[in-house]
Amino acid sequence: MRATVRVSARGTARWRLGHPWIYRSDVDDAAYPPGIVRVMDRRGRYRGQALWSPRSEIRLRLLTGADASVDGAWWRGALRAAGARRADLAPDATAFRLVHAEADGLPSLVVDRYSDYLVAQLLSAGLEAERDTVVAALLESFESKGLLLRHDVSVRRHEGLPMEIVDAAGTVPDLVEVREGPVRYLAALRTGQKTGAFLDQRENRLLAGRLANGRALDLFCYQGLFALHLARGGADHVRAVDASAPALALAARNAELNGLTNVEWIEGNAFDLLRAWARTTERFDVVVVDPPAFVKRKDALARGLAGYKEINLRAMQLLAPGGRLLTCSCSFHVDRSRFLGMLADAAADSGRRLVLERAVGQSADHPEVLTIPETGYLKGALLRALD
Repeated sequence: MRATVRVSARGTARWRLGHPWIYRSDVDDAAYPPGIVRVMDRRGRYRGQALWSPRSEIRLRLLTGADASVDGAWWRGALRAAGARRADLAPDATAFRLVHAEADGLPSLVVDRYSDYLVAQLLSAGLEAERDTVVAALLESFESKGLLLRHDVSVRRHEGLPMEIVDAAGTVPDLVEVREGPVRYLAALRTGQKTGAFLDQRENRLLAGRLANGRALDLFCYQGLFALHLARGGADHVRAVDASAPALALAARNAELNGLTNVEWIEGNAFDLLRAWARTTERFDVVVVDPPAFVKRKDALARGLAGYKEINLRAMQLLAPGGRLLTCSCSFHVDRSRFLGMLADAAADSGRRLVLERAVGQSADHPEVLTIPETGYLKGALLRALD
């Protein structure tokens, strides 16, 4: 029999409104070890089953409202349902997300496919306690040659969990070749950002490839994936900038893999380079701005927005007449309205007339649940200079 945790009316209201988290302040004191618990309200009514993390500010993460056994069969059913949703999306790629945590009803679980290999992250103490069951269900639900656990994520520290990278099944190589539309690239599954690559930008990279023409600029290019799509899609010349020499080395290998010779890789600070180029006649027909998160905490919002405005202002100034700017932010604390407001301020200061051609976001295999804002963090815009 599973342990029972009692929660406040405010906590159960969050579940009724569609958010799966209950915080420490809405849970009665309990000394249970991490794992799955039954949840009751303070009037003794059954509310569901949840992952229990006794050291986390997020104490409970709802799994199911049913009073059925959450066992291997339950996990297999939930995982296969997530996989079936991706089959409906038919992503034109061999690397994509299979499980997007809360958005797939599997809180704190992330699973990505890279060709024949799976990379997973178990990000809560409650889920970690179920590791053996979850790993077995993953291997039974999704065909693969190996499963890697990328547990080098800082959020695990807040859960009292160790940081580690572990082969859970088979031996997963560091570099795995995958395909994304017309582009092939090497994903660094053990050493790369996130689980090996930024899969949430897949659809935006395909969009960039369709827009490519003339001279293109890719800022914060990392492994060069936007640059590869621009170069393959029709740009005559692509300039790709990143501050990391190892990232650029892998980007250059990716260009060779695709037989592309029209990309110029530049190691440097994007802010400094844009300021320098603004004093020249340099102009670009397509500019991509995909920086790391400038706002990692809510108290850094003002400073981060200033950084976003600066980099976008400089990018706008470098657009050729009729040129397009594809710009993004992965900072959760910068919501869509703030992001678009920042772009409007940058456009006003740039002296350019820019129109919003479309708003963009994370790829469809990273679904955003309207009642769970944490499932949506990536927002972007495609702008066009009218003059």
